Amino acid sequence: MNINATLAASLERQETASEEAWETTFRQMALFDLAVDMEVGFFLSYYRNFAIPSIATTLHTNAEIQQRPMKRSYDTAIVIYELIANGLESDRGKAMVELLNHVHRNVPGSKDDFLYVLLTLLVVPIRWIQQHAWRQPTTSELSAASRFFTELGARMNIKDMPASYAAAADFFDRYEATHVAPSEQGQHLMDATVQVFQSRLPGPLRPLATKLISTMLDDDRLTAALGLPRANVISRTALKTGLELRNAIIRRRPLRQQPHFTPGKAGSSLYPDGYSLDQIGPVNVPHSPVHTGNELP
Repeated sequence: MNINATLAASLERQETASEEAWETTFRQMALFDLAVDMEVGFFLSYYRNFAIPSIATTLHTNAEIQQRPMKRSYDTAIVIYELIANGLESDRGKAMVELLNHVHRNVPGSKDDFLYVLLTLLVVPIRWIQQHAWRQPTTSELSAASRFFTELGARMNIKDMPASYAAAADFFDRYEATHVAPSEQGQHLMDATVQVFQSRLPGPLRPLATKLISTMLDDDRLTAALGLPRANVISRTALKTGLELRNAIIRRRPLRQQPHFTPGKAGSSLYPDGYSLDQIGPVNVPHSPVHTGNELP
């Protein structure tokens, strides 16, 4: 059997997926075919909010990131992956939407601020994939990803969601063109969360954490706003070479058989024995009980 057969078969399914199968298509993209690059994109989208002074001020005032940077970072990822893995209409998905709405209730910010934060989770991972992944996203995947975040936005009462990925990217660029700027609060948030990235790096690379982040962001205006060192030709070339090598290896391996994320499963130093949904989110936010049969004992 050709070792690339499953990769090719999955790509064909993704290319020909129907619009009605948007949730399945996006799940396949995020948890299997392009899982590692989606995770990198989600990771980078988290930092981008710190470069918007109005959003940074709100996050800084809340103080959750400064006090518990590891928990805030991991919980943010867990919420989005729970929604992707289980579906927006599942019990676990509804619990995560309820948590998001509860956490953001009475949070100051304009309609465009809330829309931008949500669209970072769509546009930033897609652009990373387009530039660095082992293959390009398909038209069906772009449509499915857009539909996923449109549906999530509707459940969070975020108005005027863009009708397509192209429209979302256009809003994203226009918003950043007029809102990205340095702020003391944004740089404090960035400093507080660098340790999360450092903890995931091999020891010898940890002193280079800020340089690696700025190279992956690849946006001088953004890195200046965040107080990060400017990327240079050497760091950009090293990243490009490393990713090209990784992509060559991926293309020669079978499609992964296990999802990139399994709800409730251990996967970090924060939750070494796994987690239940009532552990996710700010420590001072009450949770409604969720009984799905999938909770850890």
